[in-house]
Amino acid sequence: MSLEVRPATADLWDDVRQVLQPKKSAHTCWCMAWRLSTGDYGRMTAEERGEHLRTLTEKADPPPGILGFLDGEVAGWCNVAPRRTLDRLTSSKTITPVDDLPVWSVTCFVVRKEFRGKGVASGLLEGAVEHARAGGAPAVEGYPVDPEGGRVNPTLAYVGTMDMFERAGFRRIRRTEAKSDKRHRWIMRRDLV
Repeated sequence: MSLEVRPATADLWDDVRQVLQPKKSAHTCWCMAWRLSTGDYGRMTAEERGEHLRTLTEKADPPPGILGFLDGEVAGWCNVAPRRTLDRLTSSKTITPVDDLPVWSVTCFVVRKEFRGKGVASGLLEGAVEHARAGGAPAVEGYPVDPEGGRVNPTLAYVGTMDMFERAGFRRIRRTEAKSDKRHRWIMRRDLV
């Protein structure tokens, strides 16, 4: 599998939409849950969240995430950005900063159903690291779930798993109080400098 990874810019908006909102839904997150404060996120409709993300693809530097393509078809999305730009993460009581290093954060993976089980999320994670490196990040963090010897519900594994991050060269920093599928999430980091 050779995944082509590209920054999610305005010219790829239709691909972003295909991954993040395959069916119109009032509950679509548009990968805004970590970017907005809890209050702002709750007040916005799915349509408003989508428009906010669209604006980010047009104006944000760096772009708000990356897309992965297999054989020219969009296969998945990864939200990766400087931690300081992710409002809910910067104010999180359960995933607190490790130190003052201006890390970039990987907060979400979305892989289209027909591409699951093909290593797309792992390819996106490597692409996220390279995207962060190109943006001058000194390190990249992720906040994956620890399966604790069990299987994680795929819907709740959107944050990635510890194994996936370890295979990509991330090291465990500490267990957090945040949970996904009733299992703890960890802060994991990969230094780039």
